[in-house]
Amino acid sequence: MADNSSGSFIGGMIIGVTLGALGGLLAAPRTGRETRQLLKKSADALPELAEDLSTSIQLQADRLSETALHNWEQTLERLREAIAAGEEASRREYENLNRPEAPLASGAPVHD
Repeated sequence: MADNSSGSFIGGMIIGVTLGALGGLLAAPRTGRETRQLLKKSADALPELAEDLSTSIQLQADRLSETALHNWEQTLERLREAIAAGEEASRREYENLNRPEAPLASGAPVHD
């Protein structure tokens, strides 16, 4: 769960930095030419930023998938154990119910 939170944080941080930089460029008191040059440099960096974000998301998805698979396997194992224990208890109870009752040690008749 912590891996998922850290991945979301990193993704949000990258998006926030990008939007903040873009907003700062547009609000800065520069000439149109300087602003266009800065925007071009920022746009040139976007593919690398997108690739980093994609890699981060893929890593988080792989971790989540591995965790889900591990949890599913544990659940199936516990289910198998519970079924086996239930079968064993049922077998023992069946044997106890079908066992002939032993006569009382005193030999006195049993009254219902």
